[in-house]
Amino acid sequence: MAAVQMLIGSQDGDYDCLSFAESGDIRITEGTKRLHPRSDRDDPDPATGCPVSFKDLILKASRVGASDLHLEAGTVMVARVRGELTPVGEALAAPQLMEVARELLNDEDWAVFNSRGSVDLSVVVGGTRCRINVYRTLRGLALAARLLLPAVGNLRSCNLNPELRRLIAPTTGLVLVSGPTGSGKSTTLAALLEEANSTRGLNIITLESPLEYVFSNRRSFIRQREVPTHSPSFEQGIVDALRENPDVLVVGEMRTPDVMRLTLDAAETGHLVLATMHSANCGEALSRLCMSFPSEIQGSIRAQLADCLVGVVSQRLHFLERWQLRVPLCEILIPNSGARGTIRAGQFSQITNVIQSGGEEGMWTFDRYQRWIEQQKEWVRPATSPPATGDGGIVRAATRLVTPSGRKAAASPRAAPSAAAPRPAPASAADTGEEINIDEPLDLEEIAALARKIEQSTPQR
Repeated sequence: MAAVQMLIGSQDGDYDCLSFAESGDIRITEGTKRLHPRSDRDDPDPATGCPVSFKDLILKASRVGASDLHLEAGTVMVARVRGELTPVGEALAAPQLMEVARELLNDEDWAVFNSRGSVDLSVVVGGTRCRINVYRTLRGLALAARLLLPAVGNLRSCNLNPELRRLIAPTTGLVLVSGPTGSGKSTTLAALLEEANSTRGLNIITLESPLEYVFSNRRSFIRQREVPTHSPSFEQGIVDALRENPDVLVVGEMRTPDVMRLTLDAAETGHLVLATMHSANCGEALSRLCMSFPSEIQGSIRAQLADCLVGVVSQRLHFLERWQLRVPLCEILIPNSGARGTIRAGQFSQITNVIQSGGEEGMWTFDRYQRWIEQQKEWVRPATSPPATGDGGIVRAATRLVTPSGRKAAASPRAAPSAAAPRPAPASAADTGEEINIDEPLDLEEIAALARKIEQSTPQR
């Protein structure tokens, strides 16, 4: 946050806000406040402050490596960094946060917000894709933003065990990805889809609310639908998808018994279905799914689930102190005859024992997966979003561009960048020089040191 703020006046009464940050950065916000004539002027209202751009807030959160950003009127800005909430700025006044919300929401979003007190949306801000929920609290307006990876990666780039690839090999059945909130379920699901996208020619239909990762067609054709933008509900979306000749159907989250039943039916009718749900382990995921139905039909649901289940992945995030990196820690159930019998009998508390005894069949307990993590010598750091340039706006998932001034223009969703084609081998090191990768922002001294290194490594001609 700015340590010092100054107002620079002009004859027409419009004032610019000049902010001197503790980091040494200087920011000028034009035309922030029209004041009364000099005879009536007082200090600017501290309850209003200078306008705040949502892009600036997201860039600040991105610089500290945050996965989430939380804003509330009258409360300090906090970000979740490596699973811990950390203050990243001073409190925003209610008018400032209202301007941020106005920057994000269109008229339709405001109508939803006013009717139910919250609204979900997905946007791209300064090169960072965000999943956002705007909601009301006791203090007024609040906002929670999840910062997503800028591109979809495969299992390797998401630091997942390569044996998960076997989950997308079948042509029919149900794959569940479960875990607590914020454990990376969506990223794991996207990694599985990208594996299928790059290795097989499939017709893939996804149903999400809101859209998070945007895929590029590689070998497969991926049709992404957002609820309620492109379909009024998950139930209608699943019914429609079964008429659209899908090979793979992705259900963003199974929230109601109707969605769960339709998902099971789709898995039994010749489609590979991938879905997510909240749970702490594999047994709890299966139990929660079955217990969502009335008791009189739970027996048939367990039998249906036992027949169509391909696998269950339950995950949480594990912080590697040495690498300063969070990676998925997984429990994996691959149903064998014993597991299917346990599911039919409703003995979900025994699923952990089934997984412990099924190591040779590709099952992983949390402890075994932990040992695999400890044996790894290489990890992939998540890609960082490119820095925003110019006035860059906010790209809506609903194909709408909102500029900071509030003007609207047509825009298409930003697709994830496709994998770069492999470069041919250089003729010699002398012709190409030295390749230097920059993964983190550098200060001026580091840039100067890097320039000297490049100069020293360049051969004299």
